[in-house]
Amino acid sequence: MFKMDEIKIIILLISAGILFRYSLIFTGQLWAKSHAQTVTFMVLPIITYVITNTISNNIALSLGMIGALSIVRFRHPVKSPLELAIYFALITVGIATSVRTKWAIQLILAVVIIILFVKLFQMLSKKFGKSFYSMSFNEGISTNTIEIISKNKIDIIEKSEFLISYFNDNTEKKIIYRLNFENKKDLQVFKDSLNESELEKINIIYN
Repeated sequence: MFKMDEIKIIILLISAGILFRYSLIFTGQLWAKSHAQTVTFMVLPIITYVITNTISNNIALSLGMIGALSIVRFRHPVKSPLELAIYFALITVGIATSVRTKWAIQLILAVVIIILFVKLFQMLSKKFGKSFYSMSFNEGISTNTIEIISKNKIDIIEKSEFLISYFNDNTEKKIIYRLNFENKKDLQVFKDSLNESELEKINIIYN
């Protein structure tokens, strides 16, 4: 099913996406570190490769592909770039299957493997106290949130990778922290690490 040349091309495309991601992060573009962007950077080059192979040397099919892909239009902002990339992938799979099933199968396997690999790599990274990607409210992922109100700054919170917002209310002399967790266990572990005597109020929202 897979030829060595095709495997090399897929590896090159994935590597290019990862290289672009790390280049952006290195230069301070932290938006590229989110989960949606991480997967999109690896998936989108492969989708484009399959589209190009599917419509090559076929003008009629090229026009049909343009019409099909124009379906992926939104009058309102999408929840994440990953959502848009997956829509493109689904349409491309449908069109590629009608031309050459092998390309569709390759795209399906590549996208699924990348999605699972990114999640697995994140889980392994956390075991070593690191994080492969960060999360955002705009990614369409169900998350668990804890809001902490304190009269003084708390270092453990300000240094946390889960911190997504910080507000210093000078009028009320309060500091409001909001942290986002992918699962309840991480939230509970973090909550137990806090000295609650330093806190004024804690609000937790589970999803």
